[in-house]
Parts: sequence; C-alpha cells; structure tokens
Amino acid sequence: MASFLVSWSITSTSLAKQSHFAKRNPRLRVSCEKNQTEISHENFDRRNLLLGMGGLYGSSNLLSISPALATPIEAPDFTKCSRGTNLSTGQPLDVNCCPPLSREIIDYKLPPVTRMRFRPAAHLATAEYIEKFETAVELMKALPDDDPRSFMQQANVHCAYCNLTHEQVGASDLRIQIHNCWLFFPWHRWYLYFYERILGKLIDDPTFGLPFWNWDNPEGMFMPAMFANSYSPLYDARRNVYHLPPAIADLSYSGKDAKHPSKIIPHNLTLMYREMIRHARHLEDFYGAKYSTGSKPNPGPGTVERGSHTAIHSWVGEATRTGEDMGNFYSSARDTLFFSHHANIDRLWTVWQDFRGPKAKHFTDSDWLNTTFLFYDENARLVRVKVGDTMDHIKMGYDFQKVDIPWQKKKPRAHWKKSKVASTSGAPSADSIFPIKLDKVIKVLVPRPKKSRSKRDKENEEELLVIEGIDVDTATFVKFDVFVNDEDDDPYVLDKAEYAGSYSQLPHKNSSRVKTKIRLGLTELLEDLDCEDDEYILVTLVPKAGGDDITIGGIKIIYVS
Repeated sequence: MASFLVSWSITSTSLAKQSHFAKRNPRLRVSCEKNQTEISHENFDRRNLLLGMGGLYGSSNLLSISPALATPIEAPDFTKCSRGTNLSTGQPLDVNCCPPLSREIIDYKLPPVTRMRFRPAAHLATAEYIEKFETAVELMKALPDDDPRSFMQQANVHCAYCNLTHEQVGASDLRIQIHNCWLFFPWHRWYLYFYERILGKLIDDPTFGLPFWNWDNPEGMFMPAMFANSYSPLYDARRNVYHLPPAIADLSYSGKDAKHPSKIIPHNLTLMYREMIRHARHLEDFYGAKYSTGSKPNPGPGTVERGSHTAIHSWVGEATRTGEDMGNFYSSARDTLFFSHHANIDRLWTVWQDFRGPKAKHFTDSDWLNTTFLFYDENARLVRVKVGDTMDHIKMGYDFQKVDIPWQKKKPRAHWKKSKVASTSGAPSADSIFPIKLDKVIKVLVPRPKKSRSKRDKENEEELLVIEGIDVDTATFVKFDVFVNDEDDDPYVLDKAEYAGSYSQLPHKNSSRVKTKIRLGLTELLEDLDCEDDEYILVTLVPKAGGDDITIGGIKIIYVS
C-alpha cells in the first residue's frame, strides 16, 4: 500500500468533502495534522490526487485520478479549450471547434412546462411543418458567425465535446469524450434540447420540436424527403449520393452497400430487437460503460450507440475515407439530418425506459447524475446543466409523435439448434490466441463457467460475452460482427440468432489509439440455439471495415446480476 504526504491549506469545507469522500472509498484513509494530510490507498498513483477548486477535484496542476477516486465529469473550462494537435501525427488540427467565451455561467433550471414541444416523425411531417422547420434553419444560418446560436457554432458544440477539444477539469492530461460511454444519451438529449429551443425562438413558436428520423420503422427507413431537396436549407451536399431516397437505410452498414438488398429490412428489424431487448437488460449494456474524471475516453459503448447509431452516421456521410459530414464526429452536426437522426436516438431512449416497467431505468451513481456540461441556450446565455435533469423528457417539455414499433416482436430465429460446431470446429481456445489482429476471420472456443442453468439462475444473472481490449485508432471507421455457433458461415446473413452483434466506430478528426470493450447478451441467444448444456461456444469474429487496424485483447463469459 502506497503512502505519501501532500501539503496544502485546509478549510472546514474541504475537510467535510474529504470526510464524505473517504466514506465512499473505505480503502482511502485521510488524516490531518496542521497543514498536511496523509492519504493512503491500495495501488494509489501519486499523480492521481486532485485538489483545489471543488475539493478533491479540479486542480489543473495535477494529472489524473485513479478509478477508485472517480468523480463526475465537470463542465469544461472554455478558456482552456484547445484547437489541439493530431495525437497520431503531432500536427495542429485543421479545424477549430472552440466555443465563444462568456463572462457568466448560469446554473440552468428546467423552466415550468406550460406548452409542450411536439416532435413529429419526419416521414409523416406536414408541408406546413416542413416550411416552418426550413425557415428556422435558414434563420439560424443567417445569424452572425460569432453568435453561439449560429449554425456553425452549434455544429462546433458537438465537435468540441467529441473531438478531444475540452480538458477534463481536474485531469488536464485527459480530454472529454461524450461518446462510447454512459454520457452518450444524456449529453445528446441536452444538445438537442437547446438546439430545438433556439430554432423555436427564431420563429417565435414555443411548441416547435425537431422531427425524428424514424429509421427503425420500415415506413421511415429512407432519408426523409425534406432533407433530400437540394434547394432546401436542410440539404447537405456532403452525403453519399447513392443513399438518397428511395434507398433503404442499412442499420448494419459497414462502409459497403448490402450484398443482399432485399434483406436490409428484416436485418434492420432483428438488429433493433438485439439492441433494444436482447442485449440491453443491464444499464451498462444500454447506456455504455462508466466514465468519470480521470477515466480514459472510450470505456465502452452501449448497444444502440455502437450499432444503428454509428451505421446511420456512416451510411449518410460522404463516400470517402473520412466520411464528412455525417460520417465523421467532428463534422456530423454540420448536416441538419444529424439532429433528426439523434432525435430518433433520443426517442429510443424513452422507448427502452418504457419497456423497463418497474425496473431501474437509469443509474443512481452520483458520478453519472452529477456530471455537468456547458451549452448556450436560446437567449445566448452560457448555462451549466446536469445529467440528473435528463431523466424525464416530459419534464423537459417535449414529446414524440406515437408510431408503431415493429421490431419489438422480431426476435431472430436460430438457423441451427443443438449445433455441434463448437465441439467439431477444431478452433483454438480463447486463452491461447489473444491478443490478435483482426485482419481475417477469427474463430475461437470460449469456455462457459456455468452451464445447465435453471430458470431462476437466468433470472438472477445474465450470461454475457465480453470482447475486451478492442484496440483501434479513432481516425478510422472500423466494424466487426460477432457470431456464436454459426454453421452457415455466411457473414451477410444477420437475421438469425447466431448473429450476436457487432462493434463499430466512426472516425474522429483528432485521432488516438484507444482500448474499449463490448458486452453481448447470451442468455436468450443460447436458449434459442438450444445449447445451454454445452461447455464451450464457438465465437466467430468477422472484420467488416478496418480490420487491419483492430486488435482484440481477449474474449470471456461473465455473469451479471
């Protein structure tokens, strides 16, 4: 156990915070004598103590904190926004996403809801609504460039929070990334909330709501026509011209058009079932992995983020290596379609919460609830908001048009039951080949620590396949698919139970190597395959994009209650 001394002046307030912090971290001991405090912690890195503003976090002179000392991500200090350098080449970035500065920051309180904002399905929007939407966007684009509500400044908000532009307060060697973690849903909800209110104020309509692109419904699985009109302010020239209407959006898009176009819709529906039901029984699996001060970016994306969300971004973006606008994180919000795409993501969050019934619908971890961000509101005021205020969209003053949910009953069927492929494949065991580069199809036998589980066992614990140590360069679009006990070996057939899921990542302007993980639900899948008594499963990893740049660290099965 490491031990060291740190000196600073201690106020009664900071002592109270330290005492509270120690209670939350029983292995942390804090004792005070005059102007020095001794802190002991198992495996404690002396870089990781954060002092200064806000108690035990906030000092820009110290580096990062260990996971055991995690604290909520704090709203960034805009005065320290950095245009940055490419972390791979060391060259300055050719894009500046830094926001305008303000002398005052207001702690935002949700205003009383007197009139609801209505978000229509884009494919059902009336001509009157479309005209209103176009007028609002045109007025936003006409605002001065230095107005924080202007079109490009609003686009830069997304760029700054996802392109490693803002320092973590209290961990200045790390940057904020709101993707591939548990902040994905709440951050984007706040982003759309203010974007919508800005548009509404510009047209003096407090009931105006953004349209949602209903791409999880066959009736809405094409680019909404209002965005494909080249004379409209909603149009973006940097889109894949082969994916304009009437092309059907591919929710499993991997950078190439589907080999079997007629199967896109059934693939889409079973994919949504996996993302929203089969793999989304635990909060972490739906929202993404925990991310707090001192955490490195990309701890692990949730089901929707790594699947349909990324696929739509890439499918819309320009058919180039970097995929502007929608196909690259830094530029995606330059396309008005981004906001309708994410309005549907926001809607899916509410759908998933409705499915949960009395079960927990969000984290109770204070590191999530107390995470804060900065946005400019419709009055150009810089406001500080909390994740904890995003739990109920109705309390935030908006609601969605009711539409059918056809994928709810589209459970994929097994092509093979009681398959013996695991015992006859001759594949190596999982503990013998990793880490390994995913430059070809990889087959591996993964042992199951528990088999023949009872109904109660399954209710108490979900069996999960964990693919960890996924090492990728964030400058590259990557995707791989995962199959379990698949005898067909056809990587283009996805509407079957043997298809377990995928990992995908959009490229970033500011590139760096990251390590992340995904978790895939096995309980229902193994029931469908009728192989619950098997000691091993055969896992097949199929690279679909960027495989030469993907390394897998390991695969295992865990059980989570």
